[in-house]
Amino acid sequence: MLTIKRVPTVVSNYQDQEETASENSEAGCGSNCLGNCSLPVSKLPLYQITKDKVDLTEEASGEEPRMSFLHDLLLGQWEDRMNRGLFRYDVTSCETKIIPGEYGFIAQLNEGRHLKKRPTEFRIDQVLQPFDENKFNFTKIGQEEMLFRLDDSKSPSVVAINVSPIEYGHVLLIPRVLDCLPQRIDHESFLLALYVAKEAADPFFRLGYNSLGAFATINHLHFQAYYLPLPFPVEKAPTSRIVTVKGHQDTEVIISQLLNYPVRGLVFEVGKSLRDLSDAVASSCICLQKNNIPFNVLISDCGRRIILFPQCYAEKLALGEVSQELLDTQVNPAAWEISGHIVLKRRKDFEEASEEYAWRVLSEVSLSEERFQEVKAYVLEAVGLQKPILEENGIIQEEDSLDKLPALEAQRVVQNCTVQH
Repeated sequence: MLTIKRVPTVVSNYQDQEETASENSEAGCGSNCLGNCSLPVSKLPLYQITKDKVDLTEEASGEEPRMSFLHDLLLGQWEDRMNRGLFRYDVTSCETKIIPGEYGFIAQLNEGRHLKKRPTEFRIDQVLQPFDENKFNFTKIGQEEMLFRLDDSKSPSVVAINVSPIEYGHVLLIPRVLDCLPQRIDHESFLLALYVAKEAADPFFRLGYNSLGAFATINHLHFQAYYLPLPFPVEKAPTSRIVTVKGHQDTEVIISQLLNYPVRGLVFEVGKSLRDLSDAVASSCICLQKNNIPFNVLISDCGRRIILFPQCYAEKLALGEVSQELLDTQVNPAAWEISGHIVLKRRKDFEEASEEYAWRVLSEVSLSEERFQEVKAYVLEAVGLQKPILEENGIIQEEDSLDKLPALEAQRVVQNCTVQH
């Protein structure tokens, strides 16, 4: 078994607590939890996602998206929880700077985000692990941490705050919360994440996903999301088109690979059908899961552009292959960090951060070129291709502008090895 010791992110104020029942409850168990006993009688607001609108033609017309009711609801509810003191710190007071250089990596100083928890052992040699109801999961969070439901089923998908936010509006999207799904991508849940990105209608709102083995610390299916009014560095990276795939609705999904970026990754884009894009990416993620390859995902450009990063950092960490210099930074390279928004815990690192430093940290995450080519072949096969049917050697360089965002074999692991840091 391959494991690492790390400080888990506290996403709920109930993460360290045992649930206690109240004798004065009129309905449910009285613990104000999100379990089967309480959620059906809760008064969470309902926002009904418009799932029948999957055509992106209007959004692709070049017009700036109009802010939506979902955008206003999410931020209104999030600010209400901030005013009620539910967050562990005021993220708006954290120092943030753009690191000078070609890509403009974004550094945030958050000295307290990791100090209030003990290191916990995590198994990182299995991307797919069964759900364990005895460990912390999202049915144990308080209803005051919930913002709204996305449907009125018996096991609704919900949006909750992350009490250790990285940025303004940092939330968790938890599909079918009472079904207690483990942290693994499926077609239905991934499409829901794209619907949320589309309906938020704000290019500064992105969603991220971390698999087990790629710095997900809670094995209960969830996505993260927040607002950042800057382009992520990865959104500005040049790409090279690999293939154009015909979707089920006779639309095209373009698959490219990142160029000149510290972490190798694949970019999926679509002009019209959200469902075709979702199917292509979800199939790719499911393939990586089955082949035990950890990965991170960034959903950007209102759901039209998705970047998939297969990675190996946790494995290198457990095997002692990461330098002490990088270990001392305590950077956990998950979806946000890999995309170029790096949370630093020490003022020294923040003040001395350079593009060369950011590049060196993120390069530790990337697969080798040889391994990446193998994984790329898996992905192309997963989306229905034995080999690329359309190769283009041209490089697509996204606009580097703040006023125009970018349109936007199983891996072997060492057994019986436990490394603690």
